[in-house]
Amino acid sequence: MGRVSLRGVRKSFGSVDVIKGVDLEVDDGEFLVFVGPSGCGKSTMLRMIAGLEAIDGGDLVIDGRRANDVRPSDRGAAMVFQSYALYPHMTVAENMGFALKMAGVGRAGRDEQVRRAADVLRIGDLLGRMPRELSGGQRQRVAIGRAIVRKPRVFLFDEPLSNLDAALRVNMRIELSRLHRELGTTMIYVTHDQVEAMTMGTRIAVFNQGRIEQLGAPLSLYNAPGNEFVAAFLGAPRINLVDQPSLDATPVHRALWSLLLPVPNPQARRAGVRSEHLRVGALGTGVPATVAMAEHLGDVSILHLRVDGVTELMHAKVDAGHAHLGAGATVGIVPDAGHVLAFDGGGRRIG
Repeated sequence: MGRVSLRGVRKSFGSVDVIKGVDLEVDDGEFLVFVGPSGCGKSTMLRMIAGLEAIDGGDLVIDGRRANDVRPSDRGAAMVFQSYALYPHMTVAENMGFALKMAGVGRAGRDEQVRRAADVLRIGDLLGRMPRELSGGQRQRVAIGRAIVRKPRVFLFDEPLSNLDAALRVNMRIELSRLHRELGTTMIYVTHDQVEAMTMGTRIAVFNQGRIEQLGAPLSLYNAPGNEFVAAFLGAPRINLVDQPSLDATPVHRALWSLLLPVPNPQARRAGVRSEHLRVGALGTGVPATVAMAEHLGDVSILHLRVDGVTELMHAKVDAGHAHLGAGATVGIVPDAGHVLAFDGGGRRIG
């Protein structure tokens, strides 16, 4: 079992409220991702579940047992840190088996559990090495192995891949997802990387200023965000947000707004359209825009567009057939009105 319940959980540092009454149910065997910008409270929440930070209010319940005052070692949770935190004077096998040794497990038992974990992580040939002889990805696998041997009910990951290069992060995302499928253990994973959140999580909890803005399946949050913050945080490039035209708005701004919301919504104060739903064509199609910068990535291109009267650059994700467009080119843009999101003055999605 590995069910975790947070009930009105609060945390303050001095006069600063960091976690502001969070309620959350984590199902047994789930892979839940905490995602959000720096300082939103996601790592603090993970540390409270682990027992590394005191809970100032509310209840933490693990498998039906209130755990607020339970020692970290007795909570049934194992944490994997960003920094790996390996003992430099111990071999890989000794690092992985250290917690078992401290718990009084005999040598034979330790060796068996370490070997089993190493086989799962595919690092059996590294058991005799020292940490200084390992790559970053190998060190991270050892840190995960150290958690596996404890057979926890809940794995806690605090941005474990942020020190790895881009290619290795992709490989480790695949490995962690495989590990979750094979072990079936509850995993709570903290990251600021929305790609990690979207590709790994069964569900995502989007944190903002000590609260959960929205909780749900990755594609559900992407396609139907509850508010402007979630819509803007998930997605790369960032969603295009266009303000309702003011009385002195440019004709181009007004024309774009009409294309975004062909059926007027009197409550709408901003409209959002993702880059893949912004069609780019020849000048004279839709409304005019100027390419401020073009990122040609091979299979796709990202065009950053300046539209007269719109404060922020707009972004369009287009196919390789647009690779001839560069800075200074003029194009016409048409949003797909069927995928436009409307937000009211408080940032709540209304359509």
